[in-house]
Amino acid sequence: MRGEHPKTTPLENTRRSAAEEQSMAVAEASREQEWKSKSLIASLFMGDFDMGLAFPFPLQSSNDKAIGDAISREVDAWARQHIDGAEIDRVGKIPEHVYAGLQKLGLFAIKIPKEYGGLGLSQTNYMRLLAVIGKYCTSTAVLLSAHQSIGLPQPLKLFGTPEQKKKYLPRIAQGEITAFALTEKDVGSDPANVQTHAELSRDGQFWILNGEKLWCTNGVIADLYVVMARTPDRMENGQATKQITAFIVEGRWKGVEVLHRCEFMGLKGIENGLIRFNEVKVPIDNVIGEVGHGLKLALATLNDGRLSIPALSAAATLELAGFCNLWGKSRVQWGRPVGSHEPGMQKLAYLNSVAYAMESLSSYTAQLSDAGSVDIRMEAAAAKLWATEEFWKALDAGIQLRGGRGYETDRSLEQRGETSLPLERWMRDTRVNRILEGSTEIMHLFLAREAMDPHFKKAGALLSRASSQEKLQALLRCAAFYPFWYVKLWLGSLVAFFRPYSGFEPELARQLRWIDRQSKKLARTLFHQMLKYRAAMEYKQLLLGRLVDTGIELAVMALVASRVQGEVSAGREANLPRALYWLKSRRLFVKQLFHSIHENDDKLCKDLATRILKDSPGLSIPAKPDLHPLPRVFGKDLTQTV
Repeated sequence: MRGEHPKTTPLENTRRSAAEEQSMAVAEASREQEWKSKSLIASLFMGDFDMGLAFPFPLQSSNDKAIGDAISREVDAWARQHIDGAEIDRVGKIPEHVYAGLQKLGLFAIKIPKEYGGLGLSQTNYMRLLAVIGKYCTSTAVLLSAHQSIGLPQPLKLFGTPEQKKKYLPRIAQGEITAFALTEKDVGSDPANVQTHAELSRDGQFWILNGEKLWCTNGVIADLYVVMARTPDRMENGQATKQITAFIVEGRWKGVEVLHRCEFMGLKGIENGLIRFNEVKVPIDNVIGEVGHGLKLALATLNDGRLSIPALSAAATLELAGFCNLWGKSRVQWGRPVGSHEPGMQKLAYLNSVAYAMESLSSYTAQLSDAGSVDIRMEAAAAKLWATEEFWKALDAGIQLRGGRGYETDRSLEQRGETSLPLERWMRDTRVNRILEGSTEIMHLFLAREAMDPHFKKAGALLSRASSQEKLQALLRCAAFYPFWYVKLWLGSLVAFFRPYSGFEPELARQLRWIDRQSKKLARTLFHQMLKYRAAMEYKQLLLGRLVDTGIELAVMALVASRVQGEVSAGREANLPRALYWLKSRRLFVKQLFHSIHENDDKLCKDLATRILKDSPGLSIPAKPDLHPLPRVFGKDLTQTV
């Protein structure tokens, strides 16, 4: 798919407002335009089910696993003794001795190369360590994740100059804590509205930074920030184009102020706040990457950054399933264990199979990341979207199975002598996972845009402000591709009935043939809907969500089949029943998704919501409070506590 066409041309939409056009232009300019490798999920949306991208299932190398095993044992032993998640949740602070212990173990520099003083571990082992810490306290895991997944270390590794790496990576390895600052009061998923701005000083040596950033995790204690700010527009074809640039900002610089520490439903221990930058002088050498490429940097960083949440979700789901297995047998009601009643059986089957599926997806994406040469934008986004949605369902099922004990806090259960798992705290801590680092709704749109990219590359010029020559070239491309591709989708569905999938157990091979046929159906359905709605497709967000969910489900099914076949071939069949249940149950779900594409209540939903909004006066805007800077405590002060 790489280099197939020089330019992606999304459909022109005359229904867009000027603000929508600006937002779309910024989003399009920030996309990775080329694909550096074939993607399992992207291919499914074109009807190309390439099992070679998933089988044999990629496993962590024995050497890397041994390294991870050793440090995971060390970290687990320390965390068991020193991290009290319930107390952190009650008090609302991570104790200083925890910061110091994390630093002593090198956990603020897990992926920083050894030459800069870091541990130099793989993405897989990084995710494993986050899962170990998350077992004891989600707030502490988020501290580490925000610092390393989207904080300064990852952007520096990907885009930093040698001088920037030499200056900052050793400082981070020695205990300076970092934060990522993008969100603002009126800027959530739409970065085109960024108001924080930077202007060059008269002598050209500094950028003068002004603005406020909201919900900046680690921002209250950060020594270093990655700040996204608007820089002067560039002119392109006579039109001004917004530019957003990434800056390294030091927390101790004059004008960097913490105005408020935010409090949340969960994650009580995180140092998340409202940060103000007031006439901050940022040296020109502190631009990360190029001026105007800040959002490109952010999206590339998030490819790896988003993998933390699936790892934490998978580990928690495995623990949840294991605990519920014990509870399902021990708790007796109406003369039988609750796990022996059909509703209990259904929950146990779901919890155990979804845990296996989630771990499969998380492990697969980690291995893709460690490979380095693989384009993981869709896999990472899909893993984040799917894992957060399924974990929420799994947690709800676990709480329901536990009954009143699922609603009671772990501290209260222990005080009255009962075995506990902090389900109530997990629910509060993890609800935000469906919102941060790309909400479920935004992930649907992101994945839909990438899924349609091959079509935009071929046909986009026909429905945009392209030149006559570009339109002619697009017409020729479409004529050369679509008739053969479309026929191949129908013929491929027939061929898939007989594809042997040698090397797989008969039942697994049967499931793979079904996935193959459904991928062709998915590609046809997407194509049909694009022809039907054309430019208006971008407003059919519920439809796009169903199509995206279908593609993700097929990919996860393929990964489950691949992984379990590898285990069976090695003589380990314990997970085969979990895999077979998952494949069967998700077949039913995929059928529902396909059905809902054509049979739904979307129009009634839109009509009702439009009427409601028409009658709604909207929220009154409260007066802005006069906030004053809070006293600062920096990460380096906490991590160096003896």
